[in-house]
Amino acid sequence: MPHIVKSTILDAPTDAVWAVLRDFNGHDRWHPAVATSGIERAQPSDKIGCVRRFKLKDGAELREQLLALSDLEQSFSYCLLDTPIPMFNYVAHVRLLPVTDGDRTFWHWEARFMTRTEDSERITKMVSEDIYQAGFDAIRRHLKEAA
Repeated sequence: MPHIVKSTILDAPTDAVWAVLRDFNGHDRWHPAVATSGIERAQPSDKIGCVRRFKLKDGAELREQLLALSDLEQSFSYCLLDTPIPMFNYVAHVRLLPVTDGDRTFWHWEARFMTRTEDSERITKMVSEDIYQAGFDAIRRHLKEAA
């Protein structure tokens, strides 16, 4: 079972980063892989159990469900419901922590999932680099442009 753990430090306070990340429907405004995003059944994007539907820039579609959201801990968890990628039981967790030296943010993003053995290395690299690292880089740009 692949287990991906990625983290970074952003030169922005946690409240600024959390204001962007806590919007479960906001990826299309900052993540380069996401073309559109919408919450099904017109539910609020911070309602536990809501489902977002992504259309990726490559045309693929996927659905993810919000499992937990904590403003106090600046964290959330979500799972993949539908994806064209051969991944199963994907559950991810995001957590922000303050780095008091410079009022920066430590961003921890991790996931576990199952896949076929022959796909494991390729899919792990894709999630780690094309999703997580690309997300880190995109948030940096997004926060810099918003400042």
